[in-house]
Amino acid sequence: QVQLVESGGGLVQAGGSLRLSCIVSGRTFRNYAMGWFRQTPGKEREFVSGISGGGNMRYADSVQGRFTISRDNAKNTVYLQMNSLKPEDTALYYCARSAGIVLHANTSAFNYWGQGTQVTVTS
Repeated sequence: QVQLVESGGGLVQAGGSLRLSCIVSGRTFRNYAMGWFRQTPGKEREFVSGISGGGNMRYADSVQGRFTISRDNAKNTVYLQMNSLKPEDTALYYCARSAGIVLHANTSAFNYWGQGTQVTVTS
């Protein structure tokens, strides 16, 4: 069974930074696209960023230029560096593993999810 464990969330002031990490179990991590999503109460889960198995990256318009996704295949880990945080970035952030190597930005393309890590940005 594939397991994803996120870490790195917390409370930060606007303008600050956080780095999220997600460790994925299994021996074929490099063969799958990975994504970060976020969700706030009463809203649908939204795509934040993703990285394909080949290293192609994609960002939501709302985080472009502020967030950076990366992966370390030797450590089965995907990261999300979040800079210049804004109060509207406050959400529960989820890591997810795609069903394949190609990156898609919709939740239906991801079949394994972590439990989430809370990010709270104060003004």
